Amino acid sequence: MALSPTFSPPVCFKKNTTFSPKTPKFHKPTTKTPTQTLSAIPPISTSADLSAVAVPFDGTTLAVIGGSSVAALAAVLSLTDPERRRQLQAEEVGGGDKEVVKEYFNNSGFQRWKKIYGETDDVNKVQLDIRLGHAKTVENVMKMLTDEGSLEGVTVCDAGCGTGCLSIPLAKQGAVVTASDISAAMVAEAEKQAREELLSGKDDGLPAPLMPKFEVKDLESLDGKYHTVVCLDVLIHYPQSKADGMIAHLASLAEKRLILSFAPKTFYYDLLKRVGELFPGPSKATRAYLHAEADVERALQKVGWRIRKRGLITTQFYFAKLVEAVPA
Repeated sequence: MALSPTFSPPVCFKKNTTFSPKTPKFHKPTTKTPTQTLSAIPPISTSADLSAVAVPFDGTTLAVIGGSSVAALAAVLSLTDPERRRQLQAEEVGGGDKEVVKEYFNNSGFQRWKKIYGETDDVNKVQLDIRLGHAKTVENVMKMLTDEGSLEGVTVCDAGCGTGCLSIPLAKQGAVVTASDISAAMVAEAEKQAREELLSGKDDGLPAPLMPKFEVKDLESLDGKYHTVVCLDVLIHYPQSKADGMIAHLASLAEKRLILSFAPKTFYYDLLKRVGELFPGPSKATRAYLHAEADVERALQKVGWRIRKRGLITTQFYFAKLVEAVPA
């Protein structure tokens, strides 16, 4: 069940599937691939950027600070408390985690992630690295799906579609795609990009691919039955207590296959995440929950599913476990 500790390719899948993905195809950015040392938990479909650097305070430093300065320092440190910060965010939008996520991805988060998922050169080194990582995830999901034959007419639910990074290539392969996201802004952008890529400029005499059906929905509201359900980088917004129920719900929608990617929970990643949360930066707006592969596997087993393929996708700032589950 554990992955090999050494990976030569960026992705390594166990059990009857091993491959090294090609470099994702998009316009080559002018920014070079980052080489700096990892300083915080890699963001996976979340708002956290790795731009803050910890500044240590020791006893000597505090001893030379006056009383008023200590009070000011205490106030600053209190603002870095992640739970307090998120409580204030939740109060502002009148709800909990879901409302914060929805508000973020309809506003500042939409602009940030539209840029990361796109092809613009206007990205920093961390954002470029995340773009590469997410593109590798999409590429390898597509390989998982096409390895077993044509996708022509296969019904696929893309749960948490973002700007359509997976929905569009699925449609190009002939899949009948239902795509949804909690963010209306993301859904609108996904539909716009799908129309541009799937319907515009068709002059080869061949029928245009079937447009995905785009909907504004959270995971809990999804219904229907699909041959395959895919949910990439969304579980990071759910604590394990809720993730179990969400995994069960997604499995209930799938008839043959469920593909999930999630931020892996290990001692190392969890420690980096905790350090990163102390220094929020302007873009850390939502919680980021990590999940142990064993917990995800147990949640699947409870509803009669088993993991058939599993792997780890990594770049310098992007880490995602990828699993394909089928009915046991």
